[in-house]
Amino acid sequence: MLRVILTIVQVFSSLAIIGLVLLQRGKGADAGAGFGAGASGTVFGARGASTALSRATAIFAAIFMINSLLLTYMGTHSVGGQAPQKSILDVAGEKAGNKPGAGAPGANKPGPALTAAPASSAPAAPTTPVPSAQQPAAPAPAAPASAPAQPATTAPPNGTAPK
Repeated sequence: MLRVILTIVQVFSSLAIIGLVLLQRGKGADAGAGFGAGASGTVFGARGASTALSRATAIFAAIFMINSLLLTYMGTHSVGGQAPQKSILDVAGEKAGNKPGAGAPGANKPGPALTAAPASSAPAAPTTPVPSAQQPAAPAPAAPASAPAQPATTAPPNGTAPK
């Protein structure tokens, strides 16, 4: 119930801030006073509406900020003994944990392909590489992929060589 009331106050304060900002005159509005637009500001008195509207805007902005903090606090903490809310990452982690073969995060369980080697009582012999006669030979250097084609020179029909 309190969350609904705070949400309504949030919407009202945001609409009030939007309306108050749109009602205020901009910094460049004083330039229009020289062309006859100065009489429009006399409705709120000699000082104009800038102080009343800016003060109201500041009040509604403070209400908006405090209300935002309250809504955030209520959204992250459980109220009235309810179960704590889960984030999207918590739900995704639970779904991944339900799949076969997927363990809990951080659990190192050997899968079906990973089995422990049987322990032997005999001491392990050191292994050293032994050259064998079946080792492959070193690869031959690769030939160039393709050489650019040279134009064939042909002798002219009269038997003279080209110059």
